[in-house]
Amino acid sequence: MFDIEIKRSGSPVAQLILGHGAGAGKEHEFMQTMSALLVERNIDVGLFNFPYMQTIKETGKRRPPDKADILLQHFHDVVMHIEASSVKTSCVETSTLKQIDGEYKHASLPIFIGGKSMGGRMASMIIEDMPSVKGAIAFGYPFHPPGKPEKTRTDHLQTVNKPLLIVQGERDTFGTKSEVAEYALCPSIEISFLADGDHSFKPRKASGFTQEAHIKAAVDKAYDFIIKTVKGQVDD
Repeated sequence: MFDIEIKRSGSPVAQLILGHGAGAGKEHEFMQTMSALLVERNIDVGLFNFPYMQTIKETGKRRPPDKADILLQHFHDVVMHIEASSVKTSCVETSTLKQIDGEYKHASLPIFIGGKSMGGRMASMIIEDMPSVKGAIAFGYPFHPPGKPEKTRTDHLQTVNKPLLIVQGERDTFGTKSEVAEYALCPSIEISFLADGDHSFKPRKASGFTQEAHIKAAVDKAYDFIIKTVKGQVDD
């Protein structure tokens, strides 16, 4: 069973399916604020909870995240479920048709996946295995555990061929700007840093920046990335 929340825009140009971070589910303020701003930019958003977070909601008892293989499979299944549901919905709600191989079929929105921290990492690990997914976006990528820069989580980022955007706070304890600059990452990865931001994009007061402005900037970067990716793949 899936715990999914769909937020629809008026004139969508794409759909972004987001997974949450390790410590908080899709109901967290960061996820809700981010998705609301994306909808304002005409991006339909799908939010979901991983299995362990569903259990936390049901029991009220904290527990650690599921193992990576369970998280990855669940993310994959959620994307397939939302994609199938979107096709059914489009057949009912729209008459927009596209001619493909001589037959008229209902046009579907370009699909992107991503998430906050752990959710973004999981998205980056499955994009190569999902033909329908155009690219991925990670908001605060966990390059390494805090305080353990030697334990990097970057092996697969050296072979990712699909477009991947990482929006990262400069002071993120999971990977600072100076640390990330030393990594050998695939050219398909675009990294955008937010000045003085932490793992949730929150800057220090003395910096002159605000978390609200940084979150809006992250949404702008995500929107530009989506439009650029869709246009580039259409032109190709």
